[in-house]
Amino acid sequence: MFAWSPSDMPGIDPNIICHRLHVNPACKPVAQKRRNFAPKRVAIIEVEIDKLLATGFIEEVSYSEWLANVVIVAKQEKSEWRVCVDYTDLNKACPKNNFPLSRIDQLVDSTSGNQLLSFMDAYSGYNQILMHEDDKAKTSFIRERDILL
Repeated sequence: MFAWSPSDMPGIDPNIICHRLHVNPACKPVAQKRRNFAPKRVAIIEVEIDKLLATGFIEEVSYSEWLANVVIVAKQEKSEWRVCVDYTDLNKACPKNNFPLSRIDQLVDSTSGNQLLSFMDAYSGYNQILMHEDDKAKTSFIRERDILL
């Protein structure tokens, strides 16, 4: 399947897999204070969030104990921007996963002797695996006029 826009992506069925957050129960929820942005940056944020709302990747909520800020980062192409969420406080509340990463030299060696090597990339892969319903509220973030998750 090929996706040329977010609306072309069906996502992975949550009955197969969904992401869970293992938050330390001793940690209290953190609600970050809303950051202010220059009007040009607000417009960039609005466009991106409206796209995510239209595709159903995020939704509006009325209240959340966990609340993070939107951050905007310049892409390598200096004329484009990436809209992200600052989950620093939530990350601190989740224990680290000490899963070992593959060694690059072993990965390179395993490809030697092959005549063909192909790569596949997931379009907007971050949105492919859904968040478990019980953990969605922990991923709430704020923009100028509402709270979303």
